[in-house]
Amino acid sequence: MAKLIVSIDGVVIREVELSKERTSIGRRPYNDVVIDNLAVSGEHAALVRSEGVFFAEDLNSTNGSYLNGKGLKRERLSNGDILEIGKYKIKFIGDEPAPNYDATMVMRPGAAAPVAAAAPAGNALIRVTSGSAAGRDVALTKVVTTIGKPGIAVAAITKRISGYVVAHVDGEGQTLLNGKAIGTEPEHLKSGDTLELAGTSMQFHIE
Repeated sequence: MAKLIVSIDGVVIREVELSKERTSIGRRPYNDVVIDNLAVSGEHAALVRSEGVFFAEDLNSTNGSYLNGKGLKRERLSNGDILEIGKYKIKFIGDEPAPNYDATMVMRPGAAAPVAAAAPAGNALIRVTSGSAAGRDVALTKVVTTIGKPGIAVAAITKRISGYVVAHVDGEGQTLLNGKAIGTEPEHLKSGDTLELAGTSMQFHIE
């Protein structure tokens, strides 16, 4: 099934399967893909499927949408196309995977192509240590797991070949790793590391 890969600053934060005839993107909570960022309009863009072909269209958004670096009105999508909305990049993956695509990695300009390899050993989890959910364990079974509260502080934990990394992806608040603020550049996680964001503390464990 065709899908979208949503990323910001090189960190994948979401994967969305295109199971509907129309998939809306915007800041309002009723959209199919919600991007809680002030640069994104309430109803910003949409993907429409017609007779098996996907089209992307801008919905008269305030800041516009871009497809492969060019201003978007309405264009047919091809496998691997990149839709840009604010600081977010949304990659379109058609019914057949794009060549050399590896969901555990994000290509940067000039970077070498990813090489397939085994995922890191061990079962990883996040254990909540404060608040009403204290004691709860969240297994990191997906390639990307987002934590936090939209609009306040959101971080993404990504499983890579070399291990697990964390990066701050959205919100005005900070994400703290062992008491130090981190930015959008991924930081490697070690078992026992402490994360704090959106008023909640948690620990990362590999078992």
